[in-house]
Amino acid sequence: MSKYIFVTGGVTSSLGKGIIAASLAKLLQARGLKVTIQKFDPYINIDPGTLNPYEHGECYVTEDGAETDLDLGHYERFLNVPTSQANNVTTGRIYQHVIDQERAGAYLGKTVQVVPHITDEIKRRMQLLGQTGEYDIVITELGGTVGDIESLPFIEAVRQLRWELGNSDSLVIHLTLVPYLAAAGELKTKPTQHSVKTLLEYGIQPDILVCRTEHKLTHEIRKKLAQFCNVNINAVVESIDAPTIYDVPLNMLKEQLDKTALAKLKLSNKNEPDLENWKTFLGKLKNPTSEVCIGLVGKYVELPDAYKSITEAFIHAGAMNETKVKVKYIAAESINDENVVEKLKDLSGVLVAPGFGERGLDGKLSAIKYVRENKIPFFGICLGMQCAVIEFGRNVLGLKKANSFEMDEKTPHPVINLMEEQKSITNMGGTMRLGAYACEIKKGTKAYSIYGKAKISERHRHRYEFNNAYLKQYEAAGMIASGKNPETGLVEIVELKNHPFFVAGQFHPELKSTVANPHPLFVSFVAATIAYKKD
Repeated sequence: MSKYIFVTGGVTSSLGKGIIAASLAKLLQARGLKVTIQKFDPYINIDPGTLNPYEHGECYVTEDGAETDLDLGHYERFLNVPTSQANNVTTGRIYQHVIDQERAGAYLGKTVQVVPHITDEIKRRMQLLGQTGEYDIVITELGGTVGDIESLPFIEAVRQLRWELGNSDSLVIHLTLVPYLAAAGELKTKPTQHSVKTLLEYGIQPDILVCRTEHKLTHEIRKKLAQFCNVNINAVVESIDAPTIYDVPLNMLKEQLDKTALAKLKLSNKNEPDLENWKTFLGKLKNPTSEVCIGLVGKYVELPDAYKSITEAFIHAGAMNETKVKVKYIAAESINDENVVEKLKDLSGVLVAPGFGERGLDGKLSAIKYVRENKIPFFGICLGMQCAVIEFGRNVLGLKKANSFEMDEKTPHPVINLMEEQKSITNMGGTMRLGAYACEIKKGTKAYSIYGKAKISERHRHRYEFNNAYLKQYEAAGMIASGKNPETGLVEIVELKNHPFFVAGQFHPELKSTVANPHPLFVSFVAATIAYKKD
């Protein structure tokens, strides 16, 4: 039977519950246990698919096409195990299911209430992955902060579930903040005490406290926290600010978070964690032999979390190349033909990021024209690929009004068109081309040399596609479709023949990059920027 670990947060949001959950999972996995992590989000959106990235960071897409929270990206990057629809649940999804059940008469005329009906559905979802028989431990991260109105049903469900499971089959980790007051020159435990008190009011005694802090916790502070929060002193874990999130598993190993958890779950801790590969990756990450600066051109650059998977993929690819990748965020709207040289100078490569809508389109086209003509390494993702196609159509093929149907429905040259199956869709949520699709790569192309094989699978999130009516024209002028979907013939990858690195994909390669398996497109792109810088 699976055992369950629940991770709650207190005092403030953004303390890094996802990183702590992923780090603990990594340590348990390194000891030979089978672990998965799920995220329960207290907002009423069914999923983050329709949320503006400014609201919630990027929308992470799983192999089975679920639009999920960006924390699932951390889970996959740390564990190198794919997540699915079952790993991310929102309040919206819970209520939708309960209301559908009520309409179908499943509750036999009973009054439908938060307790027991909503909490029962939360508990059912919390145990779905555990009941597959695939995992020894299921870690559940609860979004939001203890005390939020919207997270109350989740906390109540955890209380009930712990009572049902028994003491040694579940535990609660409470992530909290121990702030440093510069004026007083000391760390303060009171916010943590209050947060634990709130949790106790809801009937939950945390087993482990993970304390986010900027300064080391003294023995006195640990003792005080243990005493007033009713936990063992060895269950007060320090989580100090780290130079990179990839340091956190080793920091948690030092603090024996995994050992404490295993002891409480009555599991053996005989096997020491095998973290050799992780340490090798960290060694390369921290001791680069060179440095490159890559421009990321996008419309959400004020919030780097909007491009979380891309920046992490650059970290993995940089370590693989023993190179520090500095990402320079450039707002697409700020670029035009007059200032493009100034904006993109000193860069060794340019990535044009995914996104939706017309804002910043002209800036992206200016940037692509400049890197295409000046043989600067270029990588386009999703809308970045579509922009490369539009720019080529306008400036090389002479189709002056070439555009995407998304930006201009009246364009005489819709080189990017709405997919056939999308034309009748009115609902926006979960209706795009989502999840993993096959791609066949032509031999002898740049893409083939990068992947080293003809058959690949990549994850998608889009409504628009390359218009195959223009394919012959494009290929004759030097932009070739090096990757296509075998069933539909949809163009997946385009590249330029006479260019050191000009590759763009309709899919999102960043979603599959992990510490153990950096994505080949990112690895090759970074290698191309190093070569360009040397020249």
